[in-house]
Amino acid sequence: MEPLTDVSPPRPTDRTWTDGAVRRLTADANRSADTHLVKLPMPAGWDVELYLKDESTHPTGSLKHRLARSLFLHALCNGSIHEGTTIIEASSGSTAVSEAYFARMLGLPFVAVMHRSTSPGKIALIEREGGTCHLVDDPAAVYDVSRDLAQRHNGYFMDQFTYAERATDWRGNNNIAESIFEQLALEDHPVPSWIVVGAGTGGTSATIGRYLRLKGHASRLCVVDPQGSSFLPAFADGQSPPTRGSRIEGIGRPRVEPSFVAGVVDRMLGVPDAASIATMRFLGSELALGCGPSTGTSMYGVLRLACEMRARQQPGSIVTLLCDDSSRYADTYNRAEWVEAQGWDVEPYARVVEHAWRTGEWTG
Repeated sequence: MEPLTDVSPPRPTDRTWTDGAVRRLTADANRSADTHLVKLPMPAGWDVELYLKDESTHPTGSLKHRLARSLFLHALCNGSIHEGTTIIEASSGSTAVSEAYFARMLGLPFVAVMHRSTSPGKIALIEREGGTCHLVDDPAAVYDVSRDLAQRHNGYFMDQFTYAERATDWRGNNNIAESIFEQLALEDHPVPSWIVVGAGTGGTSATIGRYLRLKGHASRLCVVDPQGSSFLPAFADGQSPPTRGSRIEGIGRPRVEPSFVAGVVDRMLGVPDAASIATMRFLGSELALGCGPSTGTSMYGVLRLACEMRARQQPGSIVTLLCDDSSRYADTYNRAEWVEAQGWDVEPYARVVEHAWRTGEWTG
């Protein structure tokens, strides 16, 4: 009779630190009230109601706060993060800011890998939360450099683009989809006709699309995609050659990321970069909503869908996300000189947006 083989894991199995880390992350969630669902004051005659879920009110100021917490919990519960583990992420934006916040909460070193052209303002936000920025010359190299750093430092590559869709509990547990429907429960149209989001990792669209199917909601999911992104071409014809990537921060990718689940998307709309900026400006001037460019991308798609509904005399509601605040873009998208330097002619799209808002007619 062969003896029983008894092999101990290379790491200690004492879960005291892990249990404490999970408790701290859960306590952070308990301290954070749910984000507001803002109903927009529509012009007279509209029978379509528009809502913005304001994710900028999270402690780290963006939608990525939810994702970062989920990624940490996923890694902790999988046994991938331990006391002292260095956390590595390929990000120059909001995800890195939020992950740095949670890493500091747990007493873990955090390194964000990003292109050398990243603005000093973004680097300062990450460093403010206790993170370190590792700059590379080739933006396509951030994934490989992140893996190499994790291996060299015996750390963990968080890899938001792979794990976003599986780290989030799309079945419930106060995910963003469940929150939207709870907040809409007493509205005139509690089941929206459309939910509109952009895709960066693809995790948010995957969560919402799966949740709609799980609950049997008739709502449809529209993903808006900026110029240069690979998601829309892949959705249209199944081909996914690498593209140059997006110039709208936070959404659009040069490759189809593993977390993007095309099968749960009902429709995709391509949005020109200048249209995103025009809509971002309109939200600020007309509705006093300070938001970033990705919210402009989403709202441009929302207005088009709302006009289509009006043309069909179809009442209902549409929900999208206010992903982050405009204050993060004071030196870029909010500066007329910077926008002009990108070659973006905003005025034609500004007229489309203003006409749609005033009349309910789409001319884009």
